[in-house]
Amino acid sequence: MVSVRNSREDVVAAAGRLFAERGYHGTSMRDLGRELGLLGSSLYAHVASKQDLLVEVVEQGSALFQASARAAVAAGGSPVEQLGNLIRGHVDVILGHLEVARTFLNEARMLDEEHRSRVIAARDDYEAVFRRVLQDGIDSGAFRAGLDAKTSSIFLLSILNAVERWYRPGERLDRDGLVGELTEFSMRGLG
Repeated sequence: MVSVRNSREDVVAAAGRLFAERGYHGTSMRDLGRELGLLGSSLYAHVASKQDLLVEVVEQGSALFQASARAAVAAGGSPVEQLGNLIRGHVDVILGHLEVARTFLNEARMLDEEHRSRVIAARDDYEAVFRRVLQDGIDSGAFRAGLDAKTSSIFLLSILNAVERWYRPGERLDRDGLVGELTEFSMRGLG
């Protein structure tokens, strides 16, 4: 019989898969143990609690979205180009890290107060990047005068966040097609 040794990263990745599939409350440590071929009690050699696993997965998601926003802005260009880069980056995080992104988007509310506050602050910083780019576009005339950057960013991020629920690779649109449609739809609304 071959002994399977799971690293902490293996445990976190399995937790991310199960949280994305079943939700935080729908996933038990016993479920996670079965997923990894471990007794539930053996998991405590890797983590202190299920909440610690959720914290780690959600913080991974937060870091991925933050990095995509930094890269989009660092690429420079006009507000239209930066917004296109933000849209692509957001979609790339979701499609490239679906389980982590899904857990971040849907299960962060299950965090304890201390961790939820940190994640909310990071989410607010991420949204602020979208608002700044939108406001720059409004100010420069690239986007329609009279738009409210905050409301527009909420609309746009709501559309982008929903991608994890409905998009299926291999169907009508590939990733580039999806990004193109989302970008065109957004730009027409902002135009």
